[in-house]
Amino acid sequence: MKSLSESQRALELERKLFSSERLLKQVQSDKIKLQLRVEELQHKYEPKDAKKNPIQKRKKEKLPVDITPSEDTTIDKGQHGVAVEMDVTNTKTEDPVAHTSPTAEAVNATQGVCSGGQCVCVSVHVILGERTGERNEHRADSSSSDACKEEGRAGRFPHEVESSFSPEELKQAMKKIKEDMNSVSKDTEPQDPVASRYRPLEELKRDMAQLDLLVETDVQIMRRLLDQLNSSNSTTEQKLSILLELEYLVHQVDNAQTLCSMGGLQNILQGLNSSDFRIQERCAFVLGSALSSNPVVQVKAAESGALQTLLTMLATTQPLQVKKKVLFAVASLLRHFPYAQRHFLSHGGLQVLSELFRADRGGVLRTRIVTMLYDMISEKELISQAGLDPALDASHEERVRQYSKVSLQEELLEKGWCSLVPQLLESTEHDYREKALQALLAMAPVCLDQYRSDSTLLGSLLYLRDQYQEMVQSEMILGEESGYFAEIIELIDALQVKMK
Repeated sequence: MKSLSESQRALELERKLFSSERLLKQVQSDKIKLQLRVEELQHKYEPKDAKKNPIQKRKKEKLPVDITPSEDTTIDKGQHGVAVEMDVTNTKTEDPVAHTSPTAEAVNATQGVCSGGQCVCVSVHVILGERTGERNEHRADSSSSDACKEEGRAGRFPHEVESSFSPEELKQAMKKIKEDMNSVSKDTEPQDPVASRYRPLEELKRDMAQLDLLVETDVQIMRRLLDQLNSSNSTTEQKLSILLELEYLVHQVDNAQTLCSMGGLQNILQGLNSSDFRIQERCAFVLGSALSSNPVVQVKAAESGALQTLLTMLATTQPLQVKKKVLFAVASLLRHFPYAQRHFLSHGGLQVLSELFRADRGGVLRTRIVTMLYDMISEKELISQAGLDPALDASHEERVRQYSKVSLQEELLEKGWCSLVPQLLESTEHDYREKALQALLAMAPVCLDQYRSDSTLLGSLLYLRDQYQEMVQSEMILGEESGYFAEIIELIDALQVKMK
């Protein structure tokens, strides 16, 4: 069972891991596709002039100090200046006149004077006057002046680039971009958000097989366990471990039915006849778990003769642990199964239980037996009270007919259970007393005469009522609400009322 739980946890972790990896890969792939699409669209719709004439970065100005000014400069004598060699291609001017008056630019270029904020072409010597702040430039020849003019225009008016696309073409391009982006988003968006969280079982199996972590289904596990159970090479300890894992699996209704279809029920019944009492105990435990609230397995077990085998084990000398598990299997087989209850009575089941009740002095088996009898009586009463309701289905009518053939209370009176059940009141356990009082109330319709003539029962009821009344008063003094002990007093009062 431990290995099974570990494998289930490993499977759950692997599912989460593979789901996360798949989602991460999908997101990365979608991101790459989107980036490639954006670059393709930018390359397609970007203007060609912008590619040919990229904006040049402004270079750092070099300010050499202590350079002797040239004779051609227009600085007055007595003024100090600084020669500057500047490369300010494509530098924007802040003078609005320089932007709007190319004539002024030409004049300044001819005179060799740079207005404030006006750009200067490459390799031009500029002398800054320290007193006046006026800047004078010296050019080498006229060709450099012409180049300076063209360079200045390109730097000051970069926005004056004629567009090669018409407005209609731009609208169509923008519309196409939106359509392409929508198609990309639809492709990347998962169609089913619930299905995207989980991976198909076959895909998980392939991945787990590649990692040498193949996960078995419950059917495969039970098949393997049955093969190991039938193997002659398996030791007793291995068989005990196998039976414990089977008991865990058959709690599920489908697994229990699958076990029967595999022939596992016959293997379990054969294990009840084993010479090792530990194998008997585990087999009875597996059988009881498979029978619990599973009508299909109950029918197959009754047809396989499981009831006779279990009653034989209860009638023979067996350890207490084995009898507890066998009694659990009998109760699971009889619950809500009138056909099995009728065969239980006809095969002397009450006689076997009465002998077991008398032999048990600890009260463990007595409580289980009384609880089983109380459940059988309550089931029949509930079905009888419902009656033949036309609103109910045909299966209910068949169930009523089958329960009418079960004469349980008459058998209880005949087998002496009216005097056996009150003996459980002698126990000091509150739970045992509660189970006995419930059974006595259920058996009252056929056992009232014996209750009234049983002085021991009358004395026990008076003693128990006084005892539990004191307990209830103690709870009230302590400020606790009346609960369990008050319910036991109600059971005693109800039984005393019926006996009067």
